[in-house]
Formats: sequence, structure tokens, C-alpha cells
Amino acid sequence: MKSHVMALLSASMLTVLSPFAHAAPSIERGGDVFDGQCAECHSLKSGKNKKGPSLFASIGRKAGTVPDYVYSEAMKQSGITWTPEKMTAYIDGPKSVVPGGKMKFDGKLTPQESADLMAFLSTVH
Repeated sequence: MKSHVMALLSASMLTVLSPFAHAAPSIERGGDVFDGQCAECHSLKSGKNKKGPSLFASIGRKAGTVPDYVYSEAMKQSGITWTPEKMTAYIDGPKSVVPGGKMKFDGKLTPQESADLMAFLSTVH
């Protein structure tokens, strides 16, 4: 009897907590985040820079190395290699990760949006 009560209680807790749980990262949703939050300033095409550098093959790339893009000295000297975690931190607070950088992103992504965006960017290569 106790095990049935515990199972019911566990199921009830999951139901109550489920609105706060995050879904697995989605490449499709990440593409939507890119389109809505990043595409105005960044391209996904290799060699095509906009206000910001191309994000083609950005995950795993050393910061400040896209040809034909004029980076701030702060970015060129940052020593960053873009991992999903480092890029998420940068998007959340560009000036705190690279003081003196020139990215002007005021938006805030939810943890789910960040995870989705990183899943998407990891496929762009």
C-alpha cells in the first residue's frame, strides 16, 4: 500500500512541477530563436558578415577569427573558444564576458531558448 501511495505522490509532484521543467533542446525551435533574435545582425552563411560576424561554424571556433569582420580589440584578445556554454554566457551578458566588446544585444533569452539556440548553432557548419 505504501508503494502505491509513494508512486501516486511522485506522479502528482511531476504533474505539479512539469510547467517548470525544460524540454529537451530543439534544433527547430533554435532556428526560430535565431530568426527572431540573431538574424538581423548575423548570417549563417560562410563568409557573409552583417553588423556582426557570420555564425557559420561558430561552435568550436576561436573568437575574433572570422575573416573580413572588424572585431573589437577586446574580442580579438579574449582567448575565447565558443562552446555552447561560453556562447550562452556571452549572449546573456556580452559586456560582462568581453568587456570592451561591441555586441549590442539587449534581449534576454530564457534557459530553454538558449539551449534551443545552441542546439541549432551546433548544426550550422
